[in-house]
Amino acid sequence: MTNRTLIKNIEVVNEGLSRCGSILIANGHIEDIFYGEMPTVDDVKVIDCEGAKALPGIIDDHVHFREPGLTHKADMESESRAAAYGGVTSFFDMPNTCPQTTTLDALQQKREIAKAASHVNYAFFFGATNDNSDLFARLDKHRVPGIKLFMGASTGNMLVDDKAALDKIFSTARFPIMVHCEDSEMIARNMSAAKERYGDDPDITCHPEIRSAEACYASTSLAVELARHHGSRLHVAHLTTARELSLFSPKYPQITAEAVIAHLMFTDEDYQRLGTAIKCNPAVKSRADRDALRQALTDGRITVVGTDHAPHLPADKEGGCARAASGMPMIQFSLVSMLQLVDEGVLTIERVAELMCHAPARLFEVRDRGFLRKGMKADIAIVRRGETWRVTKEVIQSKCGWSPLEGREFSWHVEHTFCNGHHIYNKGVFDLDSRGEELLFR
Repeated sequence: MTNRTLIKNIEVVNEGLSRCGSILIANGHIEDIFYGEMPTVDDVKVIDCEGAKALPGIIDDHVHFREPGLTHKADMESESRAAAYGGVTSFFDMPNTCPQTTTLDALQQKREIAKAASHVNYAFFFGATNDNSDLFARLDKHRVPGIKLFMGASTGNMLVDDKAALDKIFSTARFPIMVHCEDSEMIARNMSAAKERYGDDPDITCHPEIRSAEACYASTSLAVELARHHGSRLHVAHLTTARELSLFSPKYPQITAEAVIAHLMFTDEDYQRLGTAIKCNPAVKSRADRDALRQALTDGRITVVGTDHAPHLPADKEGGCARAASGMPMIQFSLVSMLQLVDEGVLTIERVAELMCHAPARLFEVRDRGFLRKGMKADIAIVRRGETWRVTKEVIQSKCGWSPLEGREFSWHVEHTFCNGHHIYNKGVFDLDSRGEELLFR
């Protein structure tokens, strides 16, 4: 049986261009890409994708797959399956699990879990604390995408608020430092004031006032100041405000920003309709903030689009600002959400490939992925614009079983996902035996 596959008659979206061509896959890699007239190729499985588009497999630089320790919410198998259904072939998982990924042993444990269970490619951020920066030198630079730093408390006890510790982290890290930026003292004051006014669990509509724009800007500006002072590679996670965007420019390529799907799709007007389903940290903010983020997708201020995929059980989302958990599952529908923005004229499909494929590969120096090039790993997402469909519970693959996008209609479909040359998703049929590979860097 042949181990070569020819994807023919497809529009190849790659490195700023969209061209009709064919992609030949062999031994897990892209053997060749043909444009125009194609030579005869023997002994191949042929998939005719006329009318569809091929992008590099999506690299999601920001997920919380909850394993180990929180597997009642999600696990490597379920969430990597959801990723593959959505055309995502690689993910970087965050350290706030149980145990937290702040020791070398915990990091190795995650790798072993993913090797056994993940359907797509994986890597793990190492978490910073107030006193573990001495471990950074012992990390294998080829196996770690970066250091995750919580400069604003989000979950667990990973807040780093000691000035000396921050200086040491920014001065010694050999990796990109990915930072969650919110000023915890401001948030605490805002929460206290809201509770005084509204009771112990203020309504969800107060969330963007408690996790305020001012709290975001204060923390992000401090992170940028530290990075410039120490010459660090800084990547600020999930930007939410127009004001924060002023801190970023293509003139400073060592300091970059990520936007995530929730803040590109929702506004504070949606709290009335969706309630705590869209509660996340930092909070979804105003329409003006969302529109500014969308504009920044095309002018270089936003470098990467991820998801901050963070599943919780429906019971965890009950309550208001104080009680309901923050976070939502987004990975399965991230690509189709961005393609909807293409239809709305927000950006081009070539720019989607830049933000979700090329830029994360370039920024984190991922080996052999993120582009459709001869010799690279065959990670490919094939999409088609067609009949409108609706997000329902029946299509959701995440273990938590819900999505804030339920009821929303899309006209784009992920038809096929190839990961390391394996055809793991084929129009609703999934290869449960497929396994991804550990990502390598630099």
